[in-house]
Order: sequence, then C-alpha cells, then structure tokens
Amino acid sequence: MNLKNQFEELCSPFTEDGQLIASLWKEIETKYSEKGRHYHNLLHLENMFREFEAVKMNISDFSALSFSVFYHDVIYDATSKANEEKSAAKAEKRLTKLHLHQNKISIISEQILATKYHQRSDQKDTNYLLDADLSVLGKDFETYLEYTQNIRKEYSIYPDFLYKPGRKKVLKHFLELESIFKTEHFKEKYEVQAKENIAAELQLL
Repeated sequence: MNLKNQFEELCSPFTEDGQLIASLWKEIETKYSEKGRHYHNLLHLENMFREFEAVKMNISDFSALSFSVFYHDVIYDATSKANEEKSAAKAEKRLTKLHLHQNKISIISEQILATKYHQRSDQKDTNYLLDADLSVLGKDFETYLEYTQNIRKEYSIYPDFLYKPGRKKVLKHFLELESIFKTEHFKEKYEVQAKENIAAELQLL
C-alpha cells in the first residue's frame, strides 16, 4: 500500500472531510520531500512501516503509532535542536482538526518526543517506534554506508571539523546505551550488526 492511501485510511475513521485529509497528506508529502532531505524523507517512512509488518500484532494502538510515524520528522531542520518538539506540536495541531481524542493525541505527541533521545520507554508501542526509526543502523553495511552519506548531505552546511565530532558523539551515545534496540524482535534482528556498523563508521570518521 502506498503512503498516501495508508494515510487516507488512517484518517477516515475520524472524519468524513476528504478535503481536510487531502490537505493534511499534501503537507506531509511536501515536508518530507523538501530539498535538503536525503534521508529523513518519505522513503524513511516507508521503511518504518515495512519494519512494523512483522510485529503489528504486538502493537496495542497501531493507529496512534502510524500517526506518530507520519509526523515524527515532519519538521526537520539540520540546524535546529527542537525538531522533535516542533514536529509534536504540529501533530497536535493537525490531529485536533481531525477530532482525534485528546488522550490519543497526547500519546502520539509523547511518542514523537521520545525520538529525540531514544531512551527505553515504559510504553511498549513507543519502543517499537524507536526501534523502527533506528532499524537502518542494523542493515547490511552497504545500506548503512548509504544512510551515513545521506545524513552527511543533510548536514552539508557544516564543514567536516564541526560535523565529525558531532557525529562521533551521536554514535558513541548509541554504543553507550544498554542496547540500541528496545524490543526483543528488533534486538535479535539488528543489534549485533548495528554495533558493528557503528564501530566501522567510527573508524572511518
């Protein structure tokens, strides 16, 4: 299923206003297709949804989680330290228009904010979101390298002497986590390879 259809289906239980749904989708599509986005784009969302296919039955509110995927990087500016906060605020505003229950909007907002530090959550669904978001770290090394090159392009405004120390800090942060992945499924699937990939990238920096 393509993302547009998936988003329309996701919204349809909450409103009959097709124009509203279309305008919300258009905004998401436009944001994720911005010129500087080499990794945080629609392909990233597709990959996350693909990762959920195997664990969907373990997720308690797949509709909330899906909204979190669509909105978690809706605001993305390489020079900003507040992308997650801004994305969560945007989600709250848009989903209020869709008449989602306030509880559900709060859950979605919290899930989006959790993607800032990737700490283990008490909420199982949030951990699945975090793991799908980071799943690229555990792919084969060729895919991982392509990801690192795309991230570098997103940060192309920064020269190497600023980018490399920042990138090293991020990578070391991942290695210092008790485990990068929070759920058994993703840990088994990607943890070992992710650590190897990160160690290899650190060598290259």
